[in-house]
Amino acid sequence: MTTRFERYVAIGDSTTEGLDDPDGQGGYIGWADRLARRIAHVQGGLLYANLAVRGLTSTQIREQQLEAALALKPDLVTVVVGMNDLIRPRFDHRLVAGELETMMRAFRGAGSTVLSFTLPDLSKSMAIGRLVRERALALNEGFRAAAARTGSVLFDLAVHPLTADRRLWAADRLHASALGHERIGHALARTLGVPGDDSYNDPLPAAAATTRAEVLRAEAQWARTYLVPWLVRRATGRSSSTGVTAKRPTLTPVAL
Repeated sequence: MTTRFERYVAIGDSTTEGLDDPDGQGGYIGWADRLARRIAHVQGGLLYANLAVRGLTSTQIREQQLEAALALKPDLVTVVVGMNDLIRPRFDHRLVAGELETMMRAFRGAGSTVLSFTLPDLSKSMAIGRLVRERALALNEGFRAAAARTGSVLFDLAVHPLTADRRLWAADRLHASALGHERIGHALARTLGVPGDDSYNDPLPAAAATTRAEVLRAEAQWARTYLVPWLVRRATGRSSSTGVTAKRPTLTPVAL
């Protein structure tokens, strides 16, 4: 590891907040916490803040988190956006990629190392994800171009073969599982050059075979538990971000 980081700030939505990687105390861990811990372990310390809030679009993240993050004067920033834009009826991949590039430029202009990643293909974890597959492909191309233009670091999660394994995804099939967060955090650390092994690339043991009837029952259960409530929230104008605040709004030392 050639660069030492003193102040790490994470901004974004539920992906960065850490859903669905429970900490056992009513909160969430997530890949950003795991990345911070790995850096702190290697360096012997790190100040870390996480401003992410679930349910926010890329524009809301820029409006609500960018200035606060810049005020913390980070030398490392993770900026992950787009999932909430992707699944909304109205979607403009150029607008979302533009918001990411605006934030990347702001942090790069302040001297920060900026790290992000592309969004996975949701069709690999749920059949309905096929409806947004072309959107994700276009958005990820925009993300790659934004990172190249701004000199930001980008981990191309979208092309990683392990994203097709449902065990890396939570029951809602939209957020990573604890195992998924662990592997993403490890991958991002290695992308930054943080010492460690490359076990995040190791394939998981073969999954148990499922029958067509089991698959259909699982799809019906998923729709009842997650899809229908989401559709109701959208129809009533409610957001999962209501009443939620950043879990780590100030820079505090990472516990070793």
